[in-house]
Amino acid sequence: MRNFAVFSLPLLAIGCISVVVGCAGRQYGHILAANDKDLVGSHVAGAATWNPLVDESVAKLLGRCPPAIQTVSFESANAMKLDGQIGSALASGPATVCFIGIENKSAEEMVDFKDQLYERIDSQINSAETFRCISRRMVDAALVETRLRPDSLFLPENRAQFAAALGRQGAPVDYLLYATITSGTTDRNKTTQRDYLLTLEMVNLHSGDFLKESATIRKGYSKTRAGKWWNFGLGQGDG
Repeated sequence: MRNFAVFSLPLLAIGCISVVVGCAGRQYGHILAANDKDLVGSHVAGAATWNPLVDESVAKLLGRCPPAIQTVSFESANAMKLDGQIGSALASGPATVCFIGIENKSAEEMVDFKDQLYERIDSQINSAETFRCISRRMVDAALVETRLRPDSLFLPENRAQFAAALGRQGAPVDYLLYATITSGTTDRNKTTQRDYLLTLEMVNLHSGDFLKESATIRKGYSKTRAGKWWNFGLGQGDG
């Protein structure tokens, strides 16, 4: 009986290790509700960082963009109607926006988030009453046809060539929209602070005038939970 007990201990230890290893390789998933908080990434930026940056920068940009030009009538003293226009010197609405793309100049690889942010920005711009976006497929096709890089469109002759290519596709363009992501990193011992900045730049294709808005989020990374409290204080989101 004693020998059996001694022999069974190694088997019990091996069994426990197998159970632990098996559990470590298992993953569980669940559907998040609309009011659930986004997961805070422990090593890089994630949904909790990128989504608020997009929402804030787009809202600020659309808030600064002028309303669409609308035709109105004035009644003169002798009952004659005079037709006139009121609005902005920028494009008449609904203006067409060509979203060129997102340039990542941050310290992190965005992996699958880059395309998702593109679609999020594109959808929000397109939902505004005074704007409509050109299909991304048509934009990519025009860039291939003209053999132009997105950053080369700041030259007037290149803008004209690019606009002509879109016009031949039946998509006249009023604005070019650029998105740029940058980051700044501060290190202290084993704790890191990274400031994420998303900048949107809307360029009037006809005049070259532009509007620029940005949003920023600061995020801290620590090796331990105590490091987070020590460096950034209480009340921070965990990651």
